[in-house]
Amino acid sequence: MNRIAAALAKTLRLLPRAALILVLLAAPVLAVPMMRADAGSTIEAPALRKSGVGFVLLVSLQRG
Repeated sequence: MNRIAAALAKTLRLLPRAALILVLLAAPVLAVPMMRADAGSTIEAPALRKSGVGFVLLVSLQRG
């Protein structure tokens, strides 16, 4: 009976630590569906204007 009580006490001591680790590991996995549900939080970059300066520089450097 003493061994059973010691094993039970050891298990009960480790249980809060194991639960905390489990919560820390599961939090990002559970947060992903909540972030995907909100479509209004998408931030898009503005479209870049094409000025054609790169092509001009490429041609002028090849001739020089």
